[in-house]
Amino acid sequence: MSTHDFQYYLSEFLARFLPGEVGSATNTIKSYRDTFILFLRYCQAHEDITPDHMTCDLLTKELVERFRAWLQAERGCGPSTRNQRLAAIRSFCRYLQARDIERIGQYQRVLAIPKKKTATASPGHLSLDGIRLILDQPDTSRPAGRRDLALLALIYDTGARVQEIADLTLGDLRTDAPATVKLTGKGGKTRIVPLMSPTAALVQRYAHGADLTGPASRSRSLFPNRGGMKMTRSGIAYIPDKHVTAARLADSAALPNRISPHTLRHTKAMHLLQAGVNLVYIRDILGHADLRTTEIYARIDGEMKRQALQSAFTNVTPPEAMPLWHQNKDMLTWLTNLGR
Repeated sequence: MSTHDFQYYLSEFLARFLPGEVGSATNTIKSYRDTFILFLRYCQAHEDITPDHMTCDLLTKELVERFRAWLQAERGCGPSTRNQRLAAIRSFCRYLQARDIERIGQYQRVLAIPKKKTATASPGHLSLDGIRLILDQPDTSRPAGRRDLALLALIYDTGARVQEIADLTLGDLRTDAPATVKLTGKGGKTRIVPLMSPTAALVQRYAHGADLTGPASRSRSLFPNRGGMKMTRSGIAYIPDKHVTAARLADSAALPNRISPHTLRHTKAMHLLQAGVNLVYIRDILGHADLRTTEIYARIDGEMKRQALQSAFTNVTPPEAMPLWHQNKDMLTWLTNLGR
């Protein structure tokens, strides 16, 4: 076991433990897999350790820290990405603790590596004019344009994640009133999200034009690629990127500097909040597990805060307000008498 223990345990961890015992989502397993691909490539290129010669005995705190330093220096990875890679390795080490007791102290030292501090960035969002500008770009005289418009409108209207859109089948869509779509989010959790009638009409028009109709098509991907399979995340992300580029040429001032498919999700959340929709409903629409995740949108809208304060303001200051300090008065005396 000592010669190929790392390979044995890693394959068990990814292929059996995570999906079978933990119930990890497919995307989580793929993310962990990608971390170890990077890790083994680093070891081969910079530590003179080939994948075949990697052993559990070599999985030390020092090696992991050098790997993280390489991620920053050579690949330009920020703190969030480095923390994500560390989380995968730490999860593997927690798994190893119960199976390789002889090295439990070694694994605990890896587990003790602290995460890098990250700044919490406010999610970027678009104005209503910005959304309209992007949705005006697809050429709806062509089938690809009708597909793109349906996809963009669906992402915005539902606040869906890219993977949730990629996983959609025709059977997840209900276009009869009241129109809804069933989204499958993180951890395989499903939610039913209402569709506005214009969006439902766009999706229905696209589906008819793409011959995605009838009972036999219910299990087919709603947005297939040229091979008839569901589009990848990168394939879906390409569509907003293409039309954002075109929108910038039309009016760059209407759009923020950075726009990703997730920006449409953040935008929907902000527009719902500004329309007065309760945070609990926004949480359910977005599929957040915790209301605290949704509350970030309430913290970033300064205009809403100002309006709320103005509407709730009551002047309670007495006619003769508390006197301020003046230069002809001793500061300590003023402080001592303050509030008496």
